[in-house]
Formats: sequence, C-alpha cells, structure tokens
Amino acid sequence: MSATEHKGQCLCGAVTFTARNVPSEFGACHCKMCQRWAGSALLAVTVKRDDVTFRGPEAISVAQTSDWAERAWCNRCGSGLYYRVTAAGDHWGEYEIPIGLFDDPSGMRMTREIFIDRKPGAFAFAGDRERLTEAETLARYGATTEGA
Repeated sequence: MSATEHKGQCLCGAVTFTARNVPSEFGACHCKMCQRWAGSALLAVTVKRDDVTFRGPEAISVAQTSDWAERAWCNRCGSGLYYRVTAAGDHWGEYEIPIGLFDDPSGMRMTREIFIDRKPGAFAFAGDRERLTEAETLARYGATTEGA
C-alpha cells in the first residue's frame, strides 16, 4: 500500500484540504448512517488525524452523529467533508475522507466493503475484495450499533 500527499476541496471551494500519507487503498461503507449522509455507499480513504489540514474553517459544520464518530460538511455547498472517529481507542481522530473530494484520486483502489449485509440490492461493486458484515465490522472496530 503506497501513500502520498493529495489536495482536495468541497464543491464550491470554500473548504480546501491537504492530506499527507494518504493510502492508495480505500473502502466502501454501506451502513444506514453513511447511506443517508452520502446518498449511497460512502467511498472514503482513511487519513490519520495529524496528516490532514483543512482550510476555510468558517465553512465547516460538524455534528456528532453516533456514539463514536462525527461528520462534517461544507455549510455553503453541502459537500460531505469527512467522518471522524471521536471514541477513544486505536482509531481515535482518524478521518474517512470521501475520495470524490480529492483533486486527483487516480491510483486509488477499493480494497474493502463494510456493512455489506446492509447494502441495498440495487447495485454491487465489481471485483474481489474484503467484505465484512455488520457484525464483523463492529467486532473489528469495537463499535456498537447505538445510534446506527
């Protein structure tokens, strides 16, 4: 898995960011919260808390959306900016940044899908990758379904 620096922004450009050490692998989340937030599956890459810098903080709105995470969006254009783990533990502070925000996501590839048993039957992503059910996802990341 190679990592690099990427820049990106929301739809209107009020929020920009630079992310360092961005892995080339990303995942898809099919949980109901992500479906409602993203309008479908959330396709996002994990970036460590100290490896991303956002500019335009006055345009960023944040809501605690579960017991373990918050979501942020641009309050001018509505673009979803990130999902960030707020619960204590190994993943505290990590960002899940939607790959569509990056100026150039070329070279990234999907390597996992989580909450696969929550995915609507109307679509499926092609290719072989790790696919975790809700129970497997919760066990791996130590989360609960509270607020889901």
